[in-house]
Amino acid sequence: MHLYETHIPVSDTKAAEEFYREVVGLPFAYRDPTRDIVFMWADAKEKAMLGLWGPNTEYGKQEGAPQKHHLAFAFPLDELFAAITNLNEKGIEVLGFSGEKTDEPTVIGWAPAAMIYFRDPDGHMLEFITILPDTPNASFNGRYSEWKKMTNPRHN
Repeated sequence: MHLYETHIPVSDTKAAEEFYREVVGLPFAYRDPTRDIVFMWADAKEKAMLGLWGPNTEYGKQEGAPQKHHLAFAFPLDELFAAITNLNEKGIEVLGFSGEKTDEPTVIGWAPAAMIYFRDPDGHMLEFITILPDTPNASFNGRYSEWKKMTNPRHN
């Protein structure tokens, strides 16, 4: 079993489509011609989908404070590091697990997983995550470089 789709409210579907296509790297799937909704493929075509719902649609922003959502996308480790450079080149702030600006992934040891975070134009928190092949260590939360020193002391 895997998650097939999720939907988030956005203030501008054209801007959101561009962001998710150009920054996140999701392929365009479909724009509903009768409603202000755009669908993006997440992973392989027809494997997973993200719906971007414009204002005044069923899941879109309504009057009042907008809700913020969190989405995580799985990446190979080398692409996770490349994403940091790519996001910085686009002027997008890369954050660690605790919300601090970072130049490398954060590792949560219980999984263990390496991740980075950043926000989309509507303030939704996006995460790029890599599940690591290392032995879990629930007491560790920190920078990837610290994790590698701890898990591979001979290579440092």
